[in-house]
Amino acid sequence: MLVTVAILSACGKGRETVIAIAPHPKDPDIIYVLTHDAVLKTRDGGRGWQKIFTDMTQSRVLAVGLDPTAPSTVYVGTKDDGVYKSYDGGQHWMSRRVGLDDVRVTAEVQQIVFGPGRRPRVLLATAMGVFESADEGESWHKRMAGITDVLMVTTLVIAPLRPEILYAGTSGGVYKSIDGAKTWAAVNAGLIPGEGARSSRALGVTALAVDPHRTDTLYAGTLDGLFKTIDGGRSWRRIGQDLPNQFMSAVAIDPSAPDVLFVAGRAGIFKTWDGGFTWKPRNDGLGTLNVLSMAASPVVKEPVYVGTNGGGLYRSRDGAATWERVPLSLR
Repeated sequence: MLVTVAILSACGKGRETVIAIAPHPKDPDIIYVLTHDAVLKTRDGGRGWQKIFTDMTQSRVLAVGLDPTAPSTVYVGTKDDGVYKSYDGGQHWMSRRVGLDDVRVTAEVQQIVFGPGRRPRVLLATAMGVFESADEGESWHKRMAGITDVLMVTTLVIAPLRPEILYAGTSGGVYKSIDGAKTWAAVNAGLIPGEGARSSRALGVTALAVDPHRTDTLYAGTLDGLFKTIDGGRSWRRIGQDLPNQFMSAVAIDPSAPDVLFVAGRAGIFKTWDGGFTWKPRNDGLGTLNVLSMAASPVVKEPVYVGTNGGGLYRSRDGAATWERVPLSLR
């Protein structure tokens, strides 16, 4: 299936829900944004946007990922139509769903991540589990050995220093792989009370962030609180109990300062400088505090972007001290 992008001259909506943000790994002016209505791309740092991924089915797009070795290769994951791939930065798209189909349903794709290497593995967190492609999306294979008590995988993270180590956030806690997603084991001590450990809805994990300098340090944002482990998941402790809202939609670590952490949720953005012991709000300039997504440019220290529920896209150029709105105006 081949689809051509449409360039529009109208202006975008004044208020948008931004569910995902993907900055280009090499060019800070290129950013991809997902809303409930469209996949948008800017080539000029947000001054103008192009609507891409048009003329598709009515499937809602939930995830976007850029191949770090060839950033013009873009993947999007949908609610009920699998994965689509573009080799030219979103101008043309091809369906890549072989292996994602169940007898009754296509896996709902929640997140797309990439392993290291010249030809990186592509991994998906989906409502039907973890899937992996070793052939650049041509085919997908389920990787759920050891994950027996839950089905829905909401988020995946790969340890930068040891890419054979992966963590999967699920509707029932966190699972860990030490062999590149071949097998998994639950790592929920302190995260889930003993009586709830076997419930498929025991604890919904919404976001994971692994320390880029300390592989055994991991943060888990959940539907009900923020947790931290410093021993690779063998034990967890709850942090951030004084945050005004315990629903966590996004968690991010400053790669240059491992004890600096950002969390986002229904009460806005909060920042810690000491690994989670103390927190300060960082909401100056935000038009709404209901934040759904967060991403930082991997190219430059700033900026940081956040997507909101109904309030559009915001950018910070000063470490999240202040925010400016980035209109999603179509050109």
